[in-house]
Amino acid sequence: MVRRLGAAVALIVLIIVAVLVISGIVKSDKQQGLKSYNSEVSELARESNVQVARPLFVALTNSANKSALDVELQVDELVKQQQAIATHAKSLSVPGGMTAAQQDLLLALDLRVEAMTKVAALVPAALGGQAKPQSAKIAGDMEIFLASDVLYSQRVAPLVQQTLAANGITGLTTEPTRFLPNLTWLEPASVLSHMTGQASASSTTGLAPGSHGSALLGVSVGTTALQPEPALNHIGGGANPTFTAMVEDSGENPETDVKVDVTVTAAGKQYKASKVINSTQPGSKYNAEVNVVGVPQGVAAKVEAYVEPVPGETDLENNKATYLAIFGE
Repeated sequence: MVRRLGAAVALIVLIIVAVLVISGIVKSDKQQGLKSYNSEVSELARESNVQVARPLFVALTNSANKSALDVELQVDELVKQQQAIATHAKSLSVPGGMTAAQQDLLLALDLRVEAMTKVAALVPAALGGQAKPQSAKIAGDMEIFLASDVLYSQRVAPLVQQTLAANGITGLTTEPTRFLPNLTWLEPASVLSHMTGQASASSTTGLAPGSHGSALLGVSVGTTALQPEPALNHIGGGANPTFTAMVEDSGENPETDVKVDVTVTAAGKQYKASKVINSTQPGSKYNAEVNVVGVPQGVAAKVEAYVEPVPGETDLENNKATYLAIFGE
């Protein structure tokens, strides 16, 4: 009886160990599937940004002074690339919990294909002597790009992050994607100005034609690149950290006196500092070193970085970032 009882206990222990091992393997496989999905979504976002959106608006800008055939062929090719991205998204392996995010992702990418197709159909007439009437139609189609941007930023990325967090996965970011470079492309007069290279008749501000703006690309302290919330950053360097904000001139014009603000909120108080970049050139990146003094150590803090808008800037969504942190020695 004793031997039989011992054997039964050993068998039960073996079963429990086997269940725990299998459960751990299943959990690990599930987490890996979620991580892979986040990585694939992020890669599609990057491809849409780099391979389609940026070349499209480069092609459209000042297009009236370029070879119409070259512009048309380039835009047609970009339509195919966006279609390929949307098709690739449909073939993703979607783990449990990501179904809603996948549905919204497919809708956002399909909206981009729709807008690209419509813009491509209008380009020949716009470059064939009908720039003014076609610019109003192009501006209308740009609203579809804006809708895709809002859908991705307000639904796709948050749903992916929520599912990751619910499964114990932290520290991963979902790549943002913004197809429409700025809101001026929603205005027919501005579209005409962008395509012809001439200031719109409604422009009375004295600003140079074309878009104006800055983008906050990231913030670091020393060699530590801060991860946006909900990630928690552990920042060394004592009570007087120096934040390095990377700023890009995201418009089509040089800018002057670009001001970067950093605010740390901790223990019920705010600690602020600023740095001014004297001048920037379109497409170039600059580091602003912002030293914040007297930050409390060992307590939860919120770090807010903000690039103040330059004259003529209308899209401020990429001017700011928020981070959660604990500062220590």
